[in-house]
Amino acid sequence: MQSPNAPVLPEVGLLKWRQIAPFLPVGRETWRKLVLAGRAPQPVRFSKTCAAYYAAEVHLWLADPIGYRATMAEKQAA
Repeated sequence: MQSPNAPVLPEVGLLKWRQIAPFLPVGRETWRKLVLAGRAPQPVRFSKTCAAYYAAEVHLWLADPIGYRATMAEKQAA
């Protein structure tokens, strides 16, 4: 049974780094390198210092981190 205070990763919407970090098996720098290589979801940039990730893409990555590849449309949006 899940604790009432356990963090939950939303399945829709945009998520900031702080929201996804507890669920990722890698640190921020490794995540950044995976994003640059197209092996992790690409962020949506709102400004130079503000970015968010699509929750659905993060869930896809968590389901298969080795086989995940960012889609071309997602790469062009980044």
